[in-house]
Amino acid sequence: MPKISNLKEKWNFLTTKLTDQFADGDELNMDGIIYLIGVQELGQGHRKFKKDEKVNLMHIAICKLLESYGYYEFDFFDDEGWPHYKILTELPNLKPGEQTVLMKEAIINYFEDLNFFE
Repeated sequence: MPKISNLKEKWNFLTTKLTDQFADGDELNMDGIIYLIGVQELGQGHRKFKKDEKVNLMHIAICKLLESYGYYEFDFFDDEGWPHYKILTELPNLKPGEQTVLMKEAIINYFEDLNFFE
C-alpha cells in the first residue's frame, strides 16, 4: 500500500476499508465509525444493542478518541464491563467544520495506533 500522508487521503482510505468490512453497500459516515469504535472499546463483541446503549457506545468512543487530547481520562469499568471516563477539560466551542476536523483527526489517530494504515 502506498504511503498515505494527509488527512483527506487517510479519511477516504479509512471510510472505504471500513465500509467494505462493515456496511452493506452504504458508505459509513463519521457517526457509523464512532459507533464501531465504541463497540470495539466496549469489547463485548458483536451483539444487538438497545437504543440507549448505542448512544452510550458513541459516548465511549468520543471519550476514547478525545482522551489523547487531554479532554477525558479513563476512570473505571462498571459491573457490566462498560468503561467510564471523567472530564479533565471542557471541550472548546468549535464551529461545526472545526468539530469535524477534530473528530476526523482523532479517528485517524485511533486507527494509526492500531497500525491500520500499514
